[in-house]
Amino acid sequence: MDEMLILEKVADNIRLERLRRRLSQEKLAEMADISSKYLNLIENRKANPTIVIVVKICMALGIDLNTIWNK
Repeated sequence: MDEMLILEKVADNIRLERLRRRLSQEKLAEMADISSKYLNLIENRKANPTIVIVVKICMALGIDLNTIWNK
């Protein structure tokens, strides 16, 4: 799978899960211990987060990594 497609899929699914839980970017970023600016860049496909950051976001959302990947 192309790197850009992976980034798009992860970014889109993070956003969907955040919205499903009715969380602002600021609140999720605080919960994941990252900056809201960085979360915005991730969701807008302008940052390529490390697996550690993706896991922190998943933990903050209360989901496992498969949820972000398998949608």
